[in-house]
Amino acid sequence: MRVLMLNGSPHKNGCTFTALSEVAAQLEREGIETEIVHVAKKAIRGCIACGKCQTTGHCVFDDDGVNECVDKLKAADGLVVGSPVYYAGPNGVLCSFLDRMFFGKSAAYAYKPAAAVVSCRRGGASATFDRLNKYFTIANMPVVSSQYWNSVHGNTPDEVRQDLEGLQIMRTLGLNMAWLLKCIELGRKTYPYPKREDPVMTNFVR
Repeated sequence: MRVLMLNGSPHKNGCTFTALSEVAAQLEREGIETEIVHVAKKAIRGCIACGKCQTTGHCVFDDDGVNECVDKLKAADGLVVGSPVYYAGPNGVLCSFLDRMFFGKSAAYAYKPAAAVVSCRRGGASATFDRLNKYFTIANMPVVSSQYWNSVHGNTPDEVRQDLEGLQIMRTLGLNMAWLLKCIELGRKTYPYPKREDPVMTNFVR
């Protein structure tokens, strides 16, 4: 089994990476492979609502790693997305990345466990956490919980490593995700994924 992890911070080895690494280490201890992809290393174009991905399964922009991560998530068993807090929300580059990664493509991610991880200096973590979870809940992805909201505090990686409660939250998250992945794998042998209805779209304009 394999979990894809997205680092949505411009700092490749910063606070967000430190939190993701704690989750990854726990998953690895449970026999789950992990891959951390640094997605916020450059400017990412936003979705232009062209709709092409709904027929091709990939974004028309093919030069910034979005399509690569679409394919990586299709092949993976779970997802963890990490972001720093920017004005009580996720990094805008990460949101642009996720908008294009999920829109028109998320049917392939259904029933893959997912979780958000947030790094903040002081505040805004819960609002950022809530925003990221919305990508998962609209895609039929089970959201993995921990013993508290999935956030760490600190302005540097060293400060994050001093947040003992935050690091324990990350380890618990990794343990819970490993448990759920294994339960799903066992359950699929006797009980298939739910059969879904055809989608209904309602526009509230008269």
